[in-house]
Amino acid sequence: MKFPWYEYAANIATIVIGAAGSLFLIKRDWKRYGLLFLLSGAVGTGLCYAFVLAGLYIFPNRPIQTIWSLPFLVMVTFVPFTVLAGVQFSPQRWIWKIPYYWAIVHIAVVSEVVLLAYTGIFRFTFGWDLWDSYTAWWLFYLIFEWIGGKIIPPRLRTPLSGRQFRYGRWAWIVFHTIVISTIFAFGVFVGFTMKQ
Repeated sequence: MKFPWYEYAANIATIVIGAAGSLFLIKRDWKRYGLLFLLSGAVGTGLCYAFVLAGLYIFPNRPIQTIWSLPFLVMVTFVPFTVLAGVQFSPQRWIWKIPYYWAIVHIAVVSEVVLLAYTGIFRFTFGWDLWDSYTAWWLFYLIFEWIGGKIIPPRLRTPLSGRQFRYGRWAWIVFHTIVISTIFAFGVFVGFTMKQ
């Protein structure tokens, strides 16, 4: 089956970035980061597969991954990379972890919006929507932040300073840019789908 070039490009780029980023972080401590990589990859893939089996969403176009009913290579490379990076740079205090993961969740969900709107890679079916995805991503990342905190000791992490999330600092600017622009993108997507 032939797919549009941009679907191949999106899959290949995601897999390469996920694999390279994961290897870079796993080098810090291959046992601990490797364990977190395997756990998050297994749980993420298992949940995704369960949701596909339950008929909540489908992956009609799966360039370079046609033998599976889900984008397996993306699930075992990029999703664990986002978990590893999330744990690696997560601020120490929960008051700053929340906006940090808020931005990460918004990036994940807006990625789904782009896939829904512009590709044939991903489709919601009966009983699943963006709010369900939003909730699932929050639960997934916060649970793995907690698990990562048990596996990865503070000496191996590079937490962002909580001070950087205060008004006018670089993390504050990045956080607000991500959240405001993604909320706008969600609104545009909902507007287009309501018209249809």
